[in-house]
Amino acid sequence: MTAHMLQFVELSDQERKAAKPLGKLGKGDHVEIKVRRKSGQDQIVRLPPAAAALLETALGHLLQGERVAVLAEDQELSPNDAADILGISRPLVVHRMDAGDLPFRYVGKHRRTKLKDVLALKTRIEAQQAAMEALADDAEDLRRRYGV
Repeated sequence: MTAHMLQFVELSDQERKAAKPLGKLGKGDHVEIKVRRKSGQDQIVRLPPAAAALLETALGHLLQGERVAVLAEDQELSPNDAADILGISRPLVVHRMDAGDLPFRYVGKHRRTKLKDVLALKTRIEAQQAAMEALADDAEDLRRRYGV
């Protein structure tokens, strides 16, 4: 399944003020959602613990004013969508694909990559950035202490 658009959800200030946080779910807690249909009929859906934890996390981020998107791990993304997730430009994503850093396939003339591969690249980029920052901190410390 190809994603043509990565869709983020966010709450307005008014919606955030009106909503109540779910609170931390404890072991053994059960979550049920009541859905009121247009017809006025109520439906109650009982969520498995993993699904309840996902909703708890997503709602927490939304209430903090963050944008949230939920995708399947094998979801295919366009270079634009991958760029949004990685926080880099689309041409740099294409460069990473051509360099072999980000696996992809062609669908017609369009490139597609899997979300799990994008997230793996994001983890590698963040680790590299952390290592570079640590080196910069060490160099600054050496300069301060020894004038090197």
